[in-house]
Amino acid sequence: MLTLRDCIDFSDLTEEEVLAIAECEHIPLVTALEEGECMVHTKNGRKQLAVMIKGQAEMCERMGNTVHAQHLNRVYDAFIRRFDSKNT
Repeated sequence: MLTLRDCIDFSDLTEEEVLAIAECEHIPLVTALEEGECMVHTKNGRKQLAVMIKGQAEMCERMGNTVHAQHLNRVYDAFIRRFDSKNT
């Protein structure tokens, strides 16, 4: 039986990225993983994921949740660095 951890390990996403997608889209983690895994394999999908993560960070900042906003900004920065060579 596969666990959520196994599925994340097999994907091209980090756990933090999957959590950010789930938070932004208000969907379960497994659904976020499936959606993100499909998106991460195209240039347009990677751009959408980057916008999604950054937008969630900005929303947290506006709501006064600066600690979580900083975390999401770190997730965003790592995502951009990892996929920069693929033209994110």
